[in-house]
Amino acid sequence: MNLTDQLLAALSLYGLPVLFGVIAIAAAGVPLPVTLMLVAAGSFVELGEMKLWQVLVVASGAAVLGDQIGYALGRWGGHSVLERMRRRKNGEAKIAQARAFAKRWGGAGIFLTRWLVTPLGPWLNLTSGIANYPWGAFLIWDVLGETLWVVIYVLLGKFFSGRVQALLDILGNLSWVIVGLIAAVILAWQLLRSLRSTQTLDQVKAISRRLS
Repeated sequence: MNLTDQLLAALSLYGLPVLFGVIAIAAAGVPLPVTLMLVAAGSFVELGEMKLWQVLVVASGAAVLGDQIGYALGRWGGHSVLERMRRRKNGEAKIAQARAFAKRWGGAGIFLTRWLVTPLGPWLNLTSGIANYPWGAFLIWDVLGETLWVVIYVLLGKFFSGRVQALLDILGNLSWVIVGLIAAVILAWQLLRSLRSTQTLDQVKAISRRLS
């Protein structure tokens, strides 16, 4: 059995404690199949093996706790933690992407990386802590985003209980489409702003020539 099969087996046997532990550890930065765990938990809800409200509360709380651990490591561990993260596979690139995303989107970036651009989530937690982003604002965006993430995937697992693997394949492809669309929108906005700046500069030069 691979790791994913072992985690699913543990989830079916031990339920909520396993769900809490896996999600908290993953949110803190350890790569684990948390989306699959949420969808599977939703399927168990449909089968009557778990209660919906308990799954939503436990999973959301675990995700927020893991994010706060990542934020705290960045804030009080500082650059020593950052150097360790850089040594991980693609660590330098992920940190750079997280910083660029945070600079572009601010608090909304924290919200989006909880449920939409999830691979950047743990990295953004770390960089937010290092940059001393206000903890209160981080917590609010974090709770909103993680709650939305949990609700979406648990309900999808509940409503599509008989087609979990097919659902995961579709969601995996769809997430990359969404990321591509976001990147295209950002690029188009930057090009439009650049064109407007050029037009404004041309107008200023034209006015200056007339006045002279």
